[in-house]
Amino acid sequence: MPQETPITDGSSEEFPGFPGITAALTEADADRVAADGPWASGGTVHPEAVRFGQTVVTALLARDTAPGELLPVALAERVARVRGLALPGHHRIETDDGHRLSAFSLRQLAPGPHPLVVLPSGWTPYGWGLFPGAYLALALRGYHVLAYTPRGLGVPGLPTTSEGHVDVAGPHDVADGSTVVDFGVERFGPAVIGFMGESYGSGISRLVAAHDERVAAVVALSGWGNLATSLYDHRTRHLAAVKALIGFTGGPVEEKFDEENRRILGDFLDGRNLDAVVRWAERRSPETYLDLTEDHGTPTFCSHTWHESLFPVNQTVDAFDRLRVPKRLNLWIGDHGVPEGAGLLGVAPGAPDPVLDEAYAWLDHHLKGERNGVEEWDEVCSQVMFTYVTEPAPDPVAGRPAGAPRIVEPAVRESRPTWRDVTLRHELLGLTGDGPGGTDGRLVPAEGAGGTTGWRRTFLAGVDTEATAMGEPLRTGQAEWKGDPKIYDTRKIDRRHALAWTTDPLVPADGGPVGRRVRGAPRLRLTVRSTVTTAGLVAHLFDVAGDGTARIITHEPLNAHDLTADQDTTVTWRLQAAAYDIPAGHRLMLVVDSKDPLYGDASVTWTQTGIGSPPAAESFLELPLG
Repeated sequence: MPQETPITDGSSEEFPGFPGITAALTEADADRVAADGPWASGGTVHPEAVRFGQTVVTALLARDTAPGELLPVALAERVARVRGLALPGHHRIETDDGHRLSAFSLRQLAPGPHPLVVLPSGWTPYGWGLFPGAYLALALRGYHVLAYTPRGLGVPGLPTTSEGHVDVAGPHDVADGSTVVDFGVERFGPAVIGFMGESYGSGISRLVAAHDERVAAVVALSGWGNLATSLYDHRTRHLAAVKALIGFTGGPVEEKFDEENRRILGDFLDGRNLDAVVRWAERRSPETYLDLTEDHGTPTFCSHTWHESLFPVNQTVDAFDRLRVPKRLNLWIGDHGVPEGAGLLGVAPGAPDPVLDEAYAWLDHHLKGERNGVEEWDEVCSQVMFTYVTEPAPDPVAGRPAGAPRIVEPAVRESRPTWRDVTLRHELLGLTGDGPGGTDGRLVPAEGAGGTTGWRRTFLAGVDTEATAMGEPLRTGQAEWKGDPKIYDTRKIDRRHALAWTTDPLVPADGGPVGRRVRGAPRLRLTVRSTVTTAGLVAHLFDVAGDGTARIITHEPLNAHDLTADQDTTVTWRLQAAAYDIPAGHRLMLVVDSKDPLYGDASVTWTQTGIGSPPAAESFLELPLG
């Protein structure tokens, strides 16, 4: 391949290139990345996605290399167009405390002023190198682009790595965001400034906007509204998410975090000083600063997934519902970062992409003043699980065998004026002690039903069952997004270690194909007792077909502490919100067990947990319906 001479915009430093970028990408490479998605097993970014992003960045920055020598035809043409419109640059932006942040820019060549979009990267060892599709799309829409890796993230030696310690969206990250804005103002003289971020970059974008009135609009993809309840809710630590994040910074904990943050993370992992952990996380939560956001009137666009394994959907919905600025919330099938992943990489240039097309339209309306329909949008738009139509794929792609499902009609989307309009009514279902066959209880209409009080059932705690929130964080939701949701066999759920309740086959009131339209956050009340002073409870709702196979609708754990052994305590909690159509003839199943790989639990192995329904504290499931 020819020698690469880096482009300079007069303020950038020489781009050293990525190690291992020696072969051109092909159409087959792009197809594999698009088919398989961004996530590999173990919560890591797929190596082919990393290579793809880094190769596109190389094609942008290498002036003496034609894009066609590195990229498939359509993508090469897109990069060539951008190189004709904007000048790329690689920068090191110095923070107030002397650390250098790696940054990438595209400066519009046409006379301005032009709007600027700043993009803090997600929490990955590869920094801003994973989002070239967004940079190309924004440049083609007339924006200056300035992307950067937040402090501390990155593999040593990569040009996308930033110096310093990871501050976990703390005050240093907020100050760094304003420093990057200063840099952008000096270099580009923009007409107006917006922020757009995915995952970690999403949270940082909202926090910077709350503290810096120069930010005129925000797009927040797969982020958090409340970091405290993302990490610790219903007295339950979200251990798998935090462990994955700690291991995904690009280096060991001792090098990547300062002493204070190491102590906080250690306390969280060990279950110590959790009140202090919550206070630490609240300082890093956009919800804490809604008053500042409202003072600035910052238009805020959020995009999230129903089965989010890192930042559960309820905390995003709650913070969004409280926000009083122009706002939009899109909710999608899948898990963290999956709906936007391919578009951020740029694997299908020019193809329709409602996830990102609507994000860009938000910026166009609020930064460029375009009347593009955004002004008429409802506040909330929900994709309904799993209403897409699929057919077997004729050929194997990216390790997926021939015959694997592929989507031929997209899932239904529903718009509502506000989040509170998503739920139209509630159905209250009582829990009974026994059902047909004496194994599972029943879910029955609470009013006028017999057998919903005066019973108690028990299970042995501390052993996980087939009733899990997901098969593998990120990957299970990635398959959902591709049309292949996890199928559970409810007959394999070990009733020694779980309890289950099931409705009769659902009959729609209107005679249509849908038995129940679940819309919103279900609420569960149980009266529990344990043979010890703690109990872990994980509630799951399943859509069960006639053959006993099921798909998960939603779930949520709760840990009960300070119990009196062998005495009743009543607990009530919300499950994660969902938009799900249960087909007519299917049954709704509630399963409660004591463990899940995602969470830290309070169960003690082989102790007994009982669930009952005394007359004064009847157990029930409140189902939100649309």
